[in-house]
Amino acid sequence: FSKLDLPIFGAFLSHPLRLSETFYGTGETFLFMLRPRFKVPWTGENSFFIKGDLDSFAIGGGSGHFGLWVDENLYLGRSSPCYTFNNCCLSETDDFRVMELEVWTFS
Repeated sequence: FSKLDLPIFGAFLSHPLRLSETFYGTGETFLFMLRPRFKVPWTGENSFFIKGDLDSFAIGGGSGHFGLWVDENLYLGRSSPCYTFNNCCLSETDDFRVMELEVWTFS
């Protein structure tokens, strides 16, 4: 595979990542893909936006699935349909290896 063939996806978070035993954030949080291009906004179904602990962080949730989940080493991830965004799997398979990670912050 060429890097140009791989999907590029991510999340916009309404609040900074932090340790939390419960979900936090607002409906301004969303998932997105740049290749192919689409945005997955909040459905209003639940408020499972952002959750982070020492083992991983997750964006979106419901029924035991996360829209986007990444492990503590920022190496392994998983994307599944979830109630928060009613999204499809963002990666080619549910489980994936993180090839590159970019983090931007705005203030």
